[in-house]
Amino acid sequence: MNTKTTISITDARKRIFDIADEVQLPNRIYTLTADGKPKMVMMSAEEYESLLETISVLEEFPDIKKDIAEADEAFRTGEYKKWSTLDDLKREWGMSVKVAEKPKRKYGVHTSIKTKSKKRTH
Repeated sequence: MNTKTTISITDARKRIFDIADEVQLPNRIYTLTADGKPKMVMMSAEEYESLLETISVLEEFPDIKKDIAEADEAFRTGEYKKWSTLDDLKREWGMSVKVAEKPKRKYGVHTSIKTKSKKRTH
C-alpha cells in the first residue's frame, strides 16, 4: 500500500530534507503541486529503479499474468516435467552438450578422514 502525501512545492521547499528522509520509507511517495495542480512526484531512488524495472518486464512480457498462471497450473499438474530442457534443445539443434566434469582437488587436499593410530604400550 502506497502512502501518498500531496503538498505544494512551496511547502516542499521548506521541508525538502525531511521529505528526502521520509521517501526512504517503504512505499512513501510525495506529489508536489503548483496552483493546486500536480507537477511532480518524489520517491526514493530505490523505488524509482524498481518501478523502471517493472515497466521493462511488463514491456518484454506483456502477458506475464497469463504466463505465470499457466506455469502455476503446469507445476500443480506435473506437466512441467515433460517440458524440454536446455540440453534437449541443444541436442535438437545439433549443438554439443558437455557433461560437467568432476572438479579436481585443489592443492592436493584429501577428502578422506584420517584417524589417529593408538600407540601400544608394552
